[in-house]
Amino acid sequence: MSGVAIRWFFAGTTALAAVMLLTSCAVGPDFAHPAAPEITRYTRELLSQTSAANVPLGQRQIFLEGRDVPQGWWTRFKSPALDGLIARALQNNPNLQAALATLRSAKESVYAQEGKYFPLAAANFNPTRQRSSPVISPVLASGASIFTLDTAQLTVSYTFDIWGLNRRTVESLEALTDVQRFQVEAAYLSLTANLVVAAVTEASLRGQIDATNEIITANEKMLDILRRQLDAGYANRNDVALQEAALAQARATLPPLRKALAQQHDLIAALVGGYPTERREMFRLADLHLPADLPVSLPSQLIEQRPDVRAAEEQLHSASALIGVATANMLPSFTISADGGFMNTALAHLLAPQYLFWDLAGNATQTVFDAGTLYHQLQGARDTYQAAAWTYRGTVIGAVQNVADSLRALQNDADALRAARDFERAAKTSYNLANQQLQSGNANVLILLTAQQSYLQSIIQVVQAQAARLSDTAALFQALGGGWWNRPEPLVEQVLDVNAAPTDTQVERSDSR
Repeated sequence: MSGVAIRWFFAGTTALAAVMLLTSCAVGPDFAHPAAPEITRYTRELLSQTSAANVPLGQRQIFLEGRDVPQGWWTRFKSPALDGLIARALQNNPNLQAALATLRSAKESVYAQEGKYFPLAAANFNPTRQRSSPVISPVLASGASIFTLDTAQLTVSYTFDIWGLNRRTVESLEALTDVQRFQVEAAYLSLTANLVVAAVTEASLRGQIDATNEIITANEKMLDILRRQLDAGYANRNDVALQEAALAQARATLPPLRKALAQQHDLIAALVGGYPTERREMFRLADLHLPADLPVSLPSQLIEQRPDVRAAEEQLHSASALIGVATANMLPSFTISADGGFMNTALAHLLAPQYLFWDLAGNATQTVFDAGTLYHQLQGARDTYQAAAWTYRGTVIGAVQNVADSLRALQNDADALRAARDFERAAKTSYNLANQQLQSGNANVLILLTAQQSYLQSIIQVVQAQAARLSDTAALFQALGGGWWNRPEPLVEQVLDVNAAPTDTQVERSDSR
C-alpha cells in the first residue's frame, strides 16, 4: 500500500469512526443518582447535648446539626503522640497501600478499554523458505519451485461502537474504579478510627492496671494490720485468711489486664505498619482530650460522605452500564479492516512499487441463534442491577443506623460516667470508714472486704466510662464519614520491593494521570 493510500485509509477510517460515534447511541439505561433518604434527623427526638460529670473527661458534649466533619478529626483529641502515630500509619499501613495499588490497577483497566475507541494497527514481517510442487502451476512467474518469500505488511481494523458497547463497558469500568476509590477512603477512615480507638483502649487498660495496683497496695496494708492484730490477740485467723483471699483475688486480675495491654500495644504497631519492637508511644487517659463540639451532618449529606455508601452507588452504576453492554451484544456489529504491504523473493527490492498488495474489507455480524444465551445474559444483568440496588438501600440504612447508634451511645456514655462517678464517691466513703474501723480494732472484716471490692469496681467503672466516651466520639466521626472530602492533599502512595532491605523497600509514587 502506497504512502498516499495509507494516509487516505487512516483519514477515512478516523473520519468515519467519528461520524458514526457522534450519530450512534448507547443502548441501555442512563444511570441516575439515587434519591437521598426522606428523613431530616437520625433519632425521633432531637439530641442537642449530653449530660456532664465532675470528673476528667466528663464535660458536656454538644451536637451541632448540619456542621461539616473536619479533615484530621483526630486532632480534636489534642494528643501529639496520636497525631504522629496516624501520620506514620497513613504512609506505611499495608492495607491502605494495597488499596491504593488496587486503585491504580483499576485505572489502568479503564485506560486499556478506552484504547478500543481507536483502530487497531499491527505490522508484520514474515520471511519464509518454500518449495512448491513442480507438477502444479508455479507459484512464481519465474517458474522456480524453491524460493525465499519475504512479506512485509500492515493490518488495520476497526469495530464501530454504534450501539455503545465499548462506551458502556468503559462506563462500567470507570464506575468500578470509583468503587475502588471509595474503598481506599473506607480503608483510610477505618485505619484512623481504629488507631484512635486502639490508643484509647490502651489508655483505659493502663488506667485499670493503675487502679488495680492501688487496691493491691491498700489490701497489702490491711493484711499487715490484721496480722499485727492477730499477733496481739485482737483479730482471729479467719479474718486474716479472708483478707489474704481478697489480696490474692485482686492480684489475679492483673495478668489479664497486662496481657490485653501488650496485645493492644502490638495492634497499634501493626496498624502503623511496623513491628512491636519499633513502637515507643504510651497513651494514658489524662493525655487525651474529649472533643466538646461534635458536628452532625444531615442525612442528605451523609450519603455523599460515607465511603461505603458511595462505593455501593458506584456498584449500582456499574451494574446499570452492564445492562447496556448485554443489550449491545444482541445487536449487529460492524467492522472494517485493511491489509497492505509488499511481497518479494528478493529482500533488497522488497519495497518496489510493483510488489505492492492490499485489500479492504467490511464485515457485519448478527447473532441469529444462540439458544437464548444473549437473552439470559441481559436478564442476568438486570437482576444484578436489582441486587446492587437493594445492596445500596441496605448500605444507606446501615449508615443512618451507625450515626443514630453513635449519638445514642454518646448520650448514654455521659450518663454512665456520671453514675460511675457517684458510685465511686459512695464506695470511697464506705471504704474509708471500714478502713478507719480496721485501724481502731473494731472492724467487721466482711464489711471491709465488701467495701474494698465495691471501691475497686467503682474505680474501674469510671476508667471504662471515660474510655467509652472517647471511643464512641471516634465512632461518631467514623459514622459520619471522617471528613476525607476535606483532605487537601492525596494520600501518599508507596511502591514496595519485597526483596529489598527493610530500610529501602518503599519509595513514594506519583501519578499525574
